[in-house]
Amino acid sequence: MKIVVSGFYGLGNTGDEAILDSIIDNLRSELDDPEITVFSLSPEETAEKHGVKSVYRGWRQQFKEKVRALKDADLLVSGGGGLLQDTYPTRIIFGPLPYYLLIVFLAKLVGTKVMFFSQGIGPVNTKYGKFLMKVFANMADFVTVRDQYSLDLLRKLGVKRPAGEVTADIVFGYQPKDDDTAIQSLDVTGDEKLIGVSVRPWFGSQRYKEEMAKLLDELIEARGVTPVFVPMEGHHDETVSIEVRDMMKHGSETKLLGKDFTPNQYLQFMKHCDMVIGMRLHSLIFSSIMGTPFCAISYDKKVENLAKMTGMWDYSTVLEDFTAAGLKDSALAVIDQKDELSVGLEKAQAQLRDEALRNVEILKERFEK
Repeated sequence: MKIVVSGFYGLGNTGDEAILDSIIDNLRSELDDPEITVFSLSPEETAEKHGVKSVYRGWRQQFKEKVRALKDADLLVSGGGGLLQDTYPTRIIFGPLPYYLLIVFLAKLVGTKVMFFSQGIGPVNTKYGKFLMKVFANMADFVTVRDQYSLDLLRKLGVKRPAGEVTADIVFGYQPKDDDTAIQSLDVTGDEKLIGVSVRPWFGSQRYKEEMAKLLDELIEARGVTPVFVPMEGHHDETVSIEVRDMMKHGSETKLLGKDFTPNQYLQFMKHCDMVIGMRLHSLIFSSIMGTPFCAISYDKKVENLAKMTGMWDYSTVLEDFTAAGLKDSALAVIDQKDELSVGLEKAQAQLRDEALRNVEILKERFEK
């Protein structure tokens, strides 16, 4: 079976690279020798890492190669991740929403089936974005989404023709491999109470950084923890992490992981943490997979949905309401109740793993020859 995978790949985002890892590994586990082509911003790197064919994902290069790959394929897998949204500027063919939907349109033009795979939908707020969704998203042959909110939003946007099913983020089906390179890079003894911290840029906002600095200082003073910043998107998250650290009174007592570890190495780091405080969705999914409880700071509905599905929403907050004073008691409770919360989290993650693997089962049922 020939499959093209279209997503936010080759740009150094750990969460999206984890999605690609999981898609490829599970397709190879379940299908008979699939031939996979990935649209990537770093096609040579993607091809070498995964042993796949890869074509440059942007419009300005290798357009004919993209069309040829789609024409030769049996199926376009669009996803996973939060591809269909217009949070970022959207103009004609530029921006995530028109890009991914035009790839779908090209696939249909050349007669190739399309599956939206483990996608998170939205936000879609602009008139142009809503128009694109209603016209082009209805071209998909089948849709799986990672939460009920996404399916409800699709229907609200007028995407009704393709059948749909709620599954889970495909990263819950990740195939981990033992690798402690990340933890070994830190100067730690193994006796520390490590807290993984995932922060990201957010449209020039400073307040949440100040509140995070206060919160981490208070947790150090209250429980003697060692915060470890985990940059899930390279230098972008590394820069914010350093800004937060520099705002702290006890910044010298924190640590910063390197920005170039593999998704699996970041995932394996989470098992060494007593808890995680995270903004990035996949930092929290990694935490869940490793049975490490967390406090989520939700900048997007997808983070809130994940916290609710894993039973951790009572210990979490939305970004707009985030203050050190407001989250301190929740963070202390997570630290103090780690073992109890881990049991519940492991049960939730086992169910979510089954639901994640359902994405591949559906692909086989509907599209395998």
